[in-house]
Amino acid sequence: MTKKSDNQSISTITLRRTVGIIGIALPFVLIAGAYFFKTCHIQNSISLYYHTIMRNFFEGVLIVLAVIMFAYRGYDIKDRIAGKLVFVFALGIAFFPTVTLGKGLVEPCNIIPKQEFMWVEYVHLSSAILFFLTLSYISTFLFTLTIQNKQENHTNEKKLRNKIYLTSGITIFISLVLLILWFAFFKKIFPDFEKFHPAFWLETISLIAFGISWLIKGEAAFKDK
Repeated sequence: MTKKSDNQSISTITLRRTVGIIGIALPFVLIAGAYFFKTCHIQNSISLYYHTIMRNFFEGVLIVLAVIMFAYRGYDIKDRIAGKLVFVFALGIAFFPTVTLGKGLVEPCNIIPKQEFMWVEYVHLSSAILFFLTLSYISTFLFTLTIQNKQENHTNEKKLRNKIYLTSGITIFISLVLLILWFAFFKKIFPDFEKFHPAFWLETISLIAFGISWLIKGEAAFKDK
């Protein structure tokens, strides 16, 4: 392997680890930052932090993630297409924020007046759903692929990594389905349950699963011996 190839490999590993750290850290940094600066309680979804003092951080992280995914090449065209899709959907979440505030904000966090449901909300929700679907697809169907004629395809570590990828992808997908069911049905049937912030925690579970998957792909653990 040439020195150039070594550098490219290190760069790819670094990108994957960075993506993993971003995914795991984002919800907890939002909680800590909003509480530290404005004594805010947990919001009813991660997207609602756009309307708090943490707006710039929230948007900045999504933009950084989008840029990294745009630059991510992976192994073949499927990896590159998936990366470009995450790029588009992450920017859609950042630049078309949720506008239905309602009880989602707890004073004194609110820095934008309540607005009516509008087309921006449709773009935001569509981007969020497609964002998580793409992340689930990457973990389930791309990370579990093997490279032809590579010895690592048969190692115990590779088999373990594939189990983690598959578990992460399924976790993201199930969390997304539960999120959709919550907003479409259960939120109206069990309004008092919203005090437990189910949407926020389902999103957090998805991001943690996503982050773990990318950290493992970045050789942070279970690397071939």
